[in-house]
Amino acid sequence: TKDTVVDKIEVLEMGSVQVRAATVIKEDGNELTRSFHRHVLQPSVKNTEGAWEDTDISDEDAKVQAICNATWTDEVKTAYQETMDAQTSLGEQ
Repeated sequence: TKDTVVDKIEVLEMGSVQVRAATVIKEDGNELTRSFHRHVLQPSVKNTEGAWEDTDISDEDAKVQAICNATWTDEVKTAYQETMDAQTSLGEQ
């Protein structure tokens, strides 16, 4: 069998949420291999027009969605957006 489970969720600076998923392969109930994949979710993303939007987390595990929804307050989103915009402005100078 091959199962993938979210086994670690971490809240990082500026509201980023890091997710680790473990893929476990078993044969006759005995674990043969375990590998990990990580990805990071940001509270907001820019659309094609350059406007900020909430990050779509609808395909994420229910536990991940719950943590993102609890973490990504309006204040966190605004702080993230302002920080990213300021970094972009500095890069353009």
